[in-house]
Amino acid sequence: MPSSRPRIVFRDGICNACHWAVEKKEIDWDARAREFTEVMARGKHHPAYDCIVPFSGGKDSASIVIRLRDMGYRSLAVCYGQLVWTDVGRRNLERVAAAGIDILYWRVDQRTSRLLARRFFIERGHPKQHYDAAVNAVPLITAVNFNIPLVIYAEHGETEYGGLVLDESSRRTRNLAEVLEHQVGDDARNWAVDGISERELYPYIYPDGGSVAELGIRAFYFSYFFPWDIYRNAQYAREKLGFEGVNDEFGNRSDGTFENWDSIDDAIDCADYLLMHTKFGFGRATRMASRLIQNGHLTRGEGLELVRKYDGEYPRRYLPQILDYLGMSKEEFDATIDLHRNQEIWYKEDDEWKLRYPPK
Repeated sequence: MPSSRPRIVFRDGICNACHWAVEKKEIDWDARAREFTEVMARGKHHPAYDCIVPFSGGKDSASIVIRLRDMGYRSLAVCYGQLVWTDVGRRNLERVAAAGIDILYWRVDQRTSRLLARRFFIERGHPKQHYDAAVNAVPLITAVNFNIPLVIYAEHGETEYGGLVLDESSRRTRNLAEVLEHQVGDDARNWAVDGISERELYPYIYPDGGSVAELGIRAFYFSYFFPWDIYRNAQYAREKLGFEGVNDEFGNRSDGTFENWDSIDDAIDCADYLLMHTKFGFGRATRMASRLIQNGHLTRGEGLELVRKYDGEYPRRYLPQILDYLGMSKEEFDATIDLHRNQEIWYKEDDEWKLRYPPK
């Protein structure tokens, strides 16, 4: 990963995600699994569910709910839902329900979601800013309302992919301050402008810490107790559930990358990854290649070749759906992309944008 990734930390020229990839090989995972059993005993007093699992419908959260099922636990999968569901994403979602998992699906007010997506696309270059807030808030809101004391999130991203780890305990137990600062970056109540009321923002507002503490609700990361590997998760979801990957008239890979199984549930992800490339100088292919290299599925040379070929690719497959959701023309979309171009990273030559520091 490059140093332009937000919050990434380097030690001796190596990012913390790569350091962690080495460190986690020395962990006693059998001891961690026993610790997980102790944690899960906290949920046994609920009549229906042992825990809540925040659920996108994708490979990672699907692999968690099925692993929990096979361990003898019953989880409630809480799904905020994607902004612009893809057909393959919907089919994979149904496969999880068919496997015996209860899914509580929040299909939120789409007027508000579209307004926020457009606003944040223009203002922040991140059309899923409110999605980030909701996927953090909705599971905790559900835990409070259903009185389910355990929430099992997927991975601690700051540890696994390179970021700022506040303290060692935050790798295990979800730290509210870290979530709000690193993943949401704002109080959703600030968004109650331009025809949006605070009441309409309910799914995006993290529940009061006092109510969470009063009910004894605690949230943990699955990745602390079991080795985390997104490639293995994709294999598991295919083998156990018959998960599909992207494969249509555009080919069998997602725009901007070389694989067809990650972030395939939401059409608007393609725009988000293009903006990541524009703002930070690395794109979807770098993101995935780095993760596969760290877990031993690619060599650095193989990854570099794929990055040079696919990083920053313009969305093809879902562009009409993206433009419709944002209420934009292609010209407005392209102008907004360039509005967020970081000129410390890019320069223009012969009317073409080029990276000042291409991967090497």
